[in-house]
Amino acid sequence: MLANADLHIHSPYSMAVSRFMLPEQLLSACLAKGIHVLGTGDALHPEWRKTWEPFLENDVGIVVVPTCEVEDERRVHHLILAEDFSQFNELQGLLEGSCKSFLTSGRPHVYQSGEKIAEYVHEVGAIIGPAHAFTPWTAMYAYFDRVADCYGSQSIDFLELGLSADSSYGAAIPDLHNVPFLSNSDAHSPQLDKIGREFNRLQIANLSTKDVLACIKNGAIEMNAGFFPEEGKYNRTACTRCFAQYSLELAIQHKWRCPADGGIIKKGVYDRARELASGGEPGKRPPYLHIIPLGQIIQTVEGVSSPHTKKCRSLYGRFISMFGNEIEVLINVPVTEIRTIHAETADAIEALRSGHIALHPGGGGKYGTFSFV
Repeated sequence: MLANADLHIHSPYSMAVSRFMLPEQLLSACLAKGIHVLGTGDALHPEWRKTWEPFLENDVGIVVVPTCEVEDERRVHHLILAEDFSQFNELQGLLEGSCKSFLTSGRPHVYQSGEKIAEYVHEVGAIIGPAHAFTPWTAMYAYFDRVADCYGSQSIDFLELGLSADSSYGAAIPDLHNVPFLSNSDAHSPQLDKIGREFNRLQIANLSTKDVLACIKNGAIEMNAGFFPEEGKYNRTACTRCFAQYSLELAIQHKWRCPADGGIIKKGVYDRARELASGGEPGKRPPYLHIIPLGQIIQTVEGVSSPHTKKCRSLYGRFISMFGNEIEVLINVPVTEIRTIHAETADAIEALRSGHIALHPGGGGKYGTFSFV
């Protein structure tokens, strides 16, 4: 069967996360979004594990996969997926002497190398890969040129692309030819423009955590879906203060300092991926479907400041009531049927499906924008 999975989110125990990021709200959001498999996030936090316990078996049929993001001694972030919470309890024991923040942070800082963390993760039977691998601040490729430079003798089980990249960014990197790619929301809020804004479509035998992990390890990913990379905050090389964008050559010429205001220029994901590919031929990958959250589409066509206005939420609710979930509306519902609810939204979804989108790339920490043409 095919299942849509979002495997990277956070809890209120992490920084800058909504206090409403709780199991009930998350499961409800998954139903509206069309997500069948959800990662818990922050599973190394003992109180968050307790919070999830009553919802692991739920009456809405969402598979809940224990997941966590950790930061290593080099500030590289790693995503860990497990079959059950007992593995995270065991992992916590193995990491105890090198981490002081299990009780204070949902995304703990572990004073160990990526290799040692991966060794412990594999020891407990879980799987691991670099989180948002190309992001210029806290990602594997921010500090290393090769997987082995970060993980040593340990293998990675997947690589998470991040919001500023799609499959094409990693497909030509020789180091990644046999590594499955994941695309996840990294949501800090249960709002429907955050949860499932990126997801993976998995081919699994049964809706179970065991089968989800086996699917990822075996590369049985039918499709990745998510942002146009240009929408990401770090897609282009840009100043982190004024967000002025630079070519790689010009950034080097300016010694990575913005001539306008002296801000740090950060290398964008687009340029970093091209460096790592070194002109290589891209390997075959599952299709990547570029989507825009329905709430943002409605916001754009209505010309309002937020997808959370009363008018936007009301219109969004009509779509879900009629067609079941957001992913179905974005991908499968005929435009003629969407038009019976709202003509302007139908036109925008038709433009999205046909690629008639103007993209204005983000960089330096500022999200990119889009418009329909």
